[in-house]
Amino acid sequence: MSSKHLAAGAAVITVLLWASAFVVIRSVGDVLSPGALAFSRLLVASVALVLLALRYRRPIPRGRALGFVIGYGVLWFAGYTVLLNWAEQHLDAGTAALLVNFAPILVAIIAGFLFRDGFPRPVIVGMVIAFAGVIVIAIGGDGSDVVDALGIVLGLITAVLYAAGVLMQKVALRSVDAITATWVGCVSGLVATLPFAPQAIGELAHAPGSAIAGVVYLGIGPTAIAFTTWAYALARTDAGRMAATTLCAPAVAVLLSWATLGEVPTALGLLGGALCLTGVAISRRTPRAPRPVAEPVVAAPTP
Repeated sequence: MSSKHLAAGAAVITVLLWASAFVVIRSVGDVLSPGALAFSRLLVASVALVLLALRYRRPIPRGRALGFVIGYGVLWFAGYTVLLNWAEQHLDAGTAALLVNFAPILVAIIAGFLFRDGFPRPVIVGMVIAFAGVIVIAIGGDGSDVVDALGIVLGLITAVLYAAGVLMQKVALRSVDAITATWVGCVSGLVATLPFAPQAIGELAHAPGSAIAGVVYLGIGPTAIAFTTWAYALARTDAGRMAATTLCAPAVAVLLSWATLGEVPTALGLLGGALCLTGVAISRRTPRAPRPVAEPVVAAPTP
């Protein structure tokens, strides 16, 4: 199988697992506070990733590369995770998805200039369609009125942290392999969330088994596995196209919520999901190379 197809498969795994995280966070958020949930999730993920790193014995990055890995670990693994958990206590799922998924647009614009990825027409058209789908999902909502100014601010900050993390990771992956970039970044995020450790211990001691199972799933699935497959795909794809791919996560989350929590999506939710998936499919297309212009055949002069 070609590297291109492996990267596409890794991107699909990432989106599915990240989409499921929205559903699990929603079910666990009533039991664990934002910081405690983030620390617990990163602790489980760090253990799994360190065991994987020991298996492959990859060298720890140094110098500038290490700085970028630690930087995105603190911004994305720690800051983003804590604020997303907090934001979902003040926003309905549709609004949260709308605000968080402003990040891929930031990534595509900045990467277009910073990394000279350019602005391929399929990526731009697909991203516009997919983001329109996210807006439709947000308008459709889930029947709740849980939206306030704090939630909107938190959602926008998570988008900025998400975008900054992706861009820093893209630079780090030029010299660091996916497994190392993920486990070092995750451990950096865990260290940053250590102040929440006492709170996490207290809350987990009284948490039901379902909540603990949710934390374990978040640590292994959407964190350890999904961030590794994301790093693998990002190292082999331009940042804008990868960011556009994640815009279908809200659509997948709607379907998963329907299947697991019995939350029947609205007609707008289904329409928005269809737009998201269509836009992402367009963004993943490779622009056709221009056809060579046939040179005119000049008849030989008649003697």
